[in-house]
Amino acid sequence: MTTATLAPQDLSKRVAPGTAVRNTVTLAWRNLVQIKHNPMELLDLSIQPIMFVLLFAYVFGPPMKGSVEAYLPIVIPGIIAQNALFAGMSTGFGLNTDITKGVFDRFRSLPIARSAPLAGRIIADTVKQAWSMTILLLVGFAIGFRVETNVLAVVGAFLLLLAFAVLFSWTSVFIAMKVNEPEKVQIFGFVVIFPLSFLSTAFIPSTKGIPGWLAYIMDNSPVTQLVEAMRGLLVGGPVLEHAWIALAWGAGISLVFAPLSLRAFKQRA
Repeated sequence: MTTATLAPQDLSKRVAPGTAVRNTVTLAWRNLVQIKHNPMELLDLSIQPIMFVLLFAYVFGPPMKGSVEAYLPIVIPGIIAQNALFAGMSTGFGLNTDITKGVFDRFRSLPIARSAPLAGRIIADTVKQAWSMTILLLVGFAIGFRVETNVLAVVGAFLLLLAFAVLFSWTSVFIAMKVNEPEKVQIFGFVVIFPLSFLSTAFIPSTKGIPGWLAYIMDNSPVTQLVEAMRGLLVGGPVLEHAWIALAWGAGISLVFAPLSLRAFKQRA
C-alpha cells in the first residue's frame, strides 16, 4: 500500500480562504499561549515596560521638569512608542526561533496555508503590543499620569501605535529570514532601535537647545512623529499631521521590507 505525498506547494493550493483564516487564528493563538511557558517573554511584555516607566519618570522627571507628575505627559507616550519598536523585534525573534528549531519545517508538512505561520505570528505580536501599551498606561496612572483627551482619542492612540508597529515589524521579519540565530535579530534591535528611539523627542519635550543638524534629524524622525501624535491623542496637542507622517514612514518601511521578507519567506516555504 502506498501513500501519496503532496508537496507543500500542492497543499497550499487546496486551502480555501476560510480555512486559511482559521489556520492563521490557530497559529496566532498558539503563539499567545506559549507565553506561559516562556517566563522571559512575559518579563519583556510586563516587567520591562514597568521598569522603564519608573526609571525614566523618577530619575529624569525632577531634573527635566521639576517633578515626576510634570514629566509624565512627556515620557509616557515616548516609552510607549519605544516599547512598541522593541516589541516589534519579537516578531522576527519568534519567527527565527521557529525556523532554527525546525518548527517552520513541520508547519510546511501540514495541509495549512503557507501564509498562516507568518500571519499568525504578526497577529499574536499585535495583541502583545496592545497588552504592553495597556500595562504602560496603567503604571502611568498609578504614579500620576492622566489622559487629558477622551476615550475615542485613546482608542485612536492604540490603533495608531499598532498600525505603525505592524508596518515597522517587517524589518525584523526580513532580518529573521536572513540570519541563522535568534540572537542576531536581537542584536539588530539594539543596534537600530536604541539610536532611533533616543534620536527623537521620546524623552524630551522638544529639540530646543540641541545642535541644528541633530535637531533636524530628530524632528524628522519617524519616532518623533509617532511620539508627538501619541502625545496629542493622550494629553492634547497636534495629531493629524504627525500621525500621517508617522504612517507614511511606516508605509515606506513596509514597502521596502515586506516584499523582501515575502520573497525570502516563499523561498523557505
